[in-house]
Amino acid sequence: MWKRYSLLLSGIGVSFFGNWIYIIALNVLVLDMTKSAAAVAGIYIVGPVAKLLTNFFAGSIIDRHNKRRLMIISDVIRGLLVLLVPFMGSIWIIYTIIFIANMAGSFFGPSSTFYITKFVKETDRRRFNSIMSMMNSGSFLIGPALAGILIATVGTTICVVINAVTFFCCAFCIYLLPNIEDETILKREPITLKMMLADWQVVKSYIKQDHYFIKVYLLFQVALMIAFSLDSQEVTFIKQNLGLSNQMYGVIVSITGIGSIIGASISAMLVKKISLQIYFAVGMLMTTIGYLLFYSSVGFWTATAAFIFLGFFMSFSNSGYDTFYQKNVPTEIMGRFGSVTAMFLSIIQISFTFIIGALAEWFSLQMVAVGFSAIAVLLSVILCTQVFQKPNKRYYAETS
Repeated sequence: MWKRYSLLLSGIGVSFFGNWIYIIALNVLVLDMTKSAAAVAGIYIVGPVAKLLTNFFAGSIIDRHNKRRLMIISDVIRGLLVLLVPFMGSIWIIYTIIFIANMAGSFFGPSSTFYITKFVKETDRRRFNSIMSMMNSGSFLIGPALAGILIATVGTTICVVINAVTFFCCAFCIYLLPNIEDETILKREPITLKMMLADWQVVKSYIKQDHYFIKVYLLFQVALMIAFSLDSQEVTFIKQNLGLSNQMYGVIVSITGIGSIIGASISAMLVKKISLQIYFAVGMLMTTIGYLLFYSSVGFWTATAAFIFLGFFMSFSNSGYDTFYQKNVPTEIMGRFGSVTAMFLSIIQISFTFIIGALAEWFSLQMVAVGFSAIAVLLSVILCTQVFQKPNKRYYAETS
């Protein structure tokens, strides 16, 4: 399998690695420039806002253009923009660059999902997705550590340049890949409001048509959005509730990365022995239980054990979900469906993050986090009951 898919895995894997170096370097660069924590927080607002706005029309473009070409253009644009960041003297220009780069990135995700669905054989997808998850986990573990060494020795500029180079490397790897047959590509025409509304109606019709898929999809995604929202309170909980230092937080995060790598490695080995339902639904249930255990922690060791547990099973749920999505969303609407749902899921995540943050100001952070973790566990239990219903096995059968 590696021989057939090595270019695609290498390109995306290099991009994962560069992104983690870039995130750390950008935080340091903006903090050194402005001496303001609020300015650093702005980085995390500009990106989601850009993607939220772009998703209004991204799907209409994606489904009407060659996906491989869109992936290459997206990476080249992001690489060029990132190269400019270290040489800008204004925080507002940097925000503008980040905004445009995230707009370009909005086209890469749905396009790559389509390309993977068409290029990777159905029987190979779960293992492919597990290997991608392993590469992402490895980047999460090694990237920040390497960024710290590079920042200390050669400065933030080199780190940002490395990220730009990874985008170019990814674009080159994708350029070397073959064009895939895209028999469902729509006629190219100027993007208008009328066209976008019509495309939204297509997505709406699909949602009405396949109730089971949408029900399972929403249960998984809402549970995941709660988990992502809880991530915003992670540092506060570790430092304030558990009384741990920044160094101990770094140790916990690193150990979590090791758990994720082990989980992804085992999930890649067990694809022929364990059903997609277990990967997808049970993996998500165990992940949400991991969040519940973490926010129920009373010290370093219990928090670390919970994070290892969480990281291990998140690898299973991620690869299972990716495979489930690739199998069941029609390729002819994959761009539009991905963009429209990403927009609404972003709104849900932002809302949950705000609600959890506000409630944590009024009540105990641990009590709020445990409560929302319990809701995520409940949603995951309901997800399991839906996934293991016998009449719906066709959604999970992986044909050769």
